[in-house]
Amino acid sequence: MGTATTEAAQAPRVRWGLVILGLLLVVVGGILTVTPFVSIAVLVVLVVLALSVTGAGELATASRSEAPMVSRVMGVAWLAAALVVVLWPGPSIRVLAVTVGLAMVASGVLRMVTGVRGTSDARLASMLLGAAGVVLGLLALAWPDVTVFVVAVAFGVRTVVFGISLAWSTVRAGRHRSEGPAQRPGVLRRWGRTLGAVVALLGALALLLLSVVLRGGAPEADAFYDPPDQVPADAGSLLAAEAFERDVPEGARAWRILYTTTRDEGHPAVASAIVVAPAQPADEPHDVVAWAHGTTGVVPGCAPSVLEDPFEAGATPALPEVVDKGWVMVATDYVGLGTEGPHPYLIGQGEGRSVLDAVRAARQLEDVDLAERTVVWGHSQGGHAALWAGVLASDYAPEADVVGVAAMAPASNLPGLVDNLDVVPGGSLFASYIAQAYSDVYDDVAFDDVIRPAARVQAQEIAGRCLAEPGVLVSLVETFLFGGSVFAEDATSGSFGARLAENVPSGAIDAPLLLAQGAADPLVLPAAQDAYVQQRCADGHAVDYRTYPGEDHLSVVADDSALVGDLLQWTQDRFDGVQSASTCSG
Repeated sequence: MGTATTEAAQAPRVRWGLVILGLLLVVVGGILTVTPFVSIAVLVVLVVLALSVTGAGELATASRSEAPMVSRVMGVAWLAAALVVVLWPGPSIRVLAVTVGLAMVASGVLRMVTGVRGTSDARLASMLLGAAGVVLGLLALAWPDVTVFVVAVAFGVRTVVFGISLAWSTVRAGRHRSEGPAQRPGVLRRWGRTLGAVVALLGALALLLLSVVLRGGAPEADAFYDPPDQVPADAGSLLAAEAFERDVPEGARAWRILYTTTRDEGHPAVASAIVVAPAQPADEPHDVVAWAHGTTGVVPGCAPSVLEDPFEAGATPALPEVVDKGWVMVATDYVGLGTEGPHPYLIGQGEGRSVLDAVRAARQLEDVDLAERTVVWGHSQGGHAALWAGVLASDYAPEADVVGVAAMAPASNLPGLVDNLDVVPGGSLFASYIAQAYSDVYDDVAFDDVIRPAARVQAQEIAGRCLAEPGVLVSLVETFLFGGSVFAEDATSGSFGARLAENVPSGAIDAPLLLAQGAADPLVLPAAQDAYVQQRCADGHAVDYRTYPGEDHLSVVADDSALVGDLLQWTQDRFDGVQSASTCSG
């Protein structure tokens, strides 16, 4: 009698304890889901808490499970996973992802084992929930990022769901006790858990399908981009050419070409390009517009000539107008986007040489006759490349005969650009590209020194995606969840900062220079561009600097931008030998 009374007195306390435990699971899982990138230390604490509380919940409810022993094994497994994370020396993001993934798979398998017992509805629910757990665990191991993002979403959501389930089932069990002898539940109540399990499994399968779609949509370069066995030592040699038809404007014909170049002095490389010319032969050679495209990515597969929308991907302006004027556009892909890398992203020597050598190679095409005069256009990353092509042209490729350089929203002030990436939506994506490219090219720049620990794995994965592929959606979600800078310290200091300063295009450009900037650009800040122009003027270099009110980073080169008309007229003036203007005072 005394024992029964004591148990009866303790029962409400136990139930309230389980309810509190369930609510704690909801809180921990929610925090883990929405703030995964604060720091590696915070993440470890949250994951350990989630694993520990999940294990405690499984053990506390084992007595009312259809298979108490299996539930106890599941509880011990979760606690063991927490212990692994705690004891692992210097746990990394990959350790967390693998540990949580394996724990979720094991838990799912064990839950399916419990489906052997119980009523038909309980059996089916256990099997479905177990299958959902296995799928989520496999996603944590095989998702395109295998990162903290997967740990946060897959395990964080799983923790929230388990907490809600624990709290609700405990409250419902207490209500049934207070109502007296249990009555047979209705059909809806009996099969409610099964319906929830079906929803959970469908959600897990939807995530699996999404993973397959995202992974399968990455562009890949074909065999055209493989260099031949014998590659000429001279830069600017045409290696291969074939007709190109994708998105070519009416009244034009095009080729994709493969050619030799150099990333910097002493480092030969192979790059690709698109050449677009008027379809009708001309009485005299065509003047050349050398186009340097904006950011598309930093890995093979991201070349505009590979992508489904080659000219839209790099924000190519006024291509139909270029063709109508009888000019030929030579649009480099740079090194490392279609061809083998590394890609010199915002690294001036490699970008500028790719631009100039594309023109050299295009002049070797048999089906089109190119004039000696060249005007270089570039936007964003390509603006940086255009400026460097202007700096290099006189010494590196005097035969390109560059008679003008037009840089639109160029990434000219690299320290200023990098400082701004922390506050730009999606800026972490570009930060990842820069860190990856600089660590690939420069021996004194290490990726792990540039990017903070909690962001390293996902930053590497972000750098492995092209802007035009479906998987970039995951990258964008991650950039909004970083909760601050991806950089480990002040990015403009140390070796990385020194390399950024080294790649500011500050040298003399012999040809006339047009620099255009949107006044509402949130990425390349007008103030940073102003400072760059002021420095060029102070150094005695002429600049025709034009700003466009209301235009942002992309709209400044859109078809309806006032810049387009200005650009075409300015380019025509260069081909006609009209004297150029400068906005530098004095």
